[in-house]
Amino acid sequence: MKPIRTAIIVFVFWTILVGGIYPLFMTGVGALFFPHQAQGSLVSSNGKLQGSSLMAQAFSADRYFHERPSSTSYDPSSSGASNQGYTSAQLKKDFDQRKADWQKSTGSAEAPIEMLYSSGSGVDPDISPRAAELQAPVVAAARHLSAAQAAQLLDMVRTHEKQPQLGFLGEPRVNVLSLNLAVDAVFPVATP
Repeated sequence: MKPIRTAIIVFVFWTILVGGIYPLFMTGVGALFFPHQAQGSLVSSNGKLQGSSLMAQAFSADRYFHERPSSTSYDPSSSGASNQGYTSAQLKKDFDQRKADWQKSTGSAEAPIEMLYSSGSGVDPDISPRAAELQAPVVAAARHLSAAQAAQLLDMVRTHEKQPQLGFLGEPRVNVLSLNLAVDAVFPVATP
């Protein structure tokens, strides 16, 4: 009987410690030292929740910078890759369509790779600075910006560029939601 009692006590002890106390402690540490991230990195504008800086939102109008393609329709509850390999006919079809769409919308034969393939998560919120720079003329034209304002828009892209973490982890990137909200604040347009 004693080994069963010991096993039950050990089970209850570790369940309480690892299943209750430790998660509560880590939640408290996260809320104390990283409050913005612990609350989902939510972004608001004019008192209205716009989204999370960690999740891509679908921007389809030309007056906005566009995000990476998503294999999940930007649904974070089902995030994940398409799992299509290089021999996939569907992947080739999607690639060709995205390239044609990119060239048609930007007028540029240069298509950054992240604009042609969906991300592994399906909800990657960032694009390369080059992808944003190539979209700037489209956004400027859709917002009817002057040449000086278009130059200012390009400067906004550069000021929203984030460098690799710790100087070497990852690539330079631009958060699409943050950039679009900044563009709306500086160059507001009437929504249809």
